[in-house]
Amino acid sequence: MGPVRVRVPAKVNLQLAVGPVRPDGFHELVTVFCSVGLHDDVTVTTSDETRVRTTGPEAHLVPAGADNLAARAAEALARRAGVSSGVDITIDKDIPVAGGMAGGSADAAAVLLACNEIWGLHWPAEELVPVAAEVGSDVAFGLLGGVAVGRGRGELLEPVGTTAEFAWAFAFADEGLSTPEVFRTCDRLREGVDVPQPEVAEDLLAALHDGDAAALAASLANDLQPAALALRPGLADVLAEGTRAGALAGIVSGSGPTCAFLCPAEAVAAVVGAALAGLPGVRRTRTARGPAGSPQLAPVNP
Repeated sequence: MGPVRVRVPAKVNLQLAVGPVRPDGFHELVTVFCSVGLHDDVTVTTSDETRVRTTGPEAHLVPAGADNLAARAAEALARRAGVSSGVDITIDKDIPVAGGMAGGSADAAAVLLACNEIWGLHWPAEELVPVAAEVGSDVAFGLLGGVAVGRGRGELLEPVGTTAEFAWAFAFADEGLSTPEVFRTCDRLREGVDVPQPEVAEDLLAALHDGDAAALAASLANDLQPAALALRPGLADVLAEGTRAGALAGIVSGSGPTCAFLCPAEAVAAVVGAALAGLPGVRRTRTARGPAGSPQLAPVNP
């Protein structure tokens, strides 16, 4: 069939609890993912070999070839399905690169959905999840969207219901952060500490269920935030300014350095974004609502 385009949302971690290091070298995680209305558009076409092209203002920051998660996703699915052809992948990138919002993982999930369609596999989502987990820890959530609790490395998902959308403002940093470096710094900061097994915050789930933005703001938590602040101290000023400007709470998104601000209304999110736009180290700001829906897949008209 012809090209398929998938629009896939970014995510924030409403909670990111990082447990001890497992025997396989990964950390045991409990996280609450929430998709938000910042999107990449990924177009996939059958080809003799797999290639990746990225457009957008941050295209030069996206790895090409086999180092790209999107390419790895196509190749992983091809191996599982016994498909010998490749795909051309074009990523129109709006989600920040290395910003803690799982843009690369979202693109990989989009490719899995598109290849499933193009190759006529018709696999249900639960069959794609193990392939997603092979590619990366956040890729499985990219297949789902909405809100979900992630366990293990984040790939074991349980959807969570909420009765509301929430208003967010985001401050994108002028430099990315390496996720492995943030985890290493987290381990260094906690050296000698007995790290407990992570658990989901029940008060956060209750706030989502009730659609209570103030209660949700009080429950936001990220165990990687101290490490991100140690590596990028200026983020503390960004977080402080966002709350001064009216946000209910600010948090580093995932491994950072994007700072996410939960706001009481869209108008307040706009004020917060404007206040943050001129700060040192802030490249740009955006507002969005979340949770956003699941990825949207559609054929591309010739």
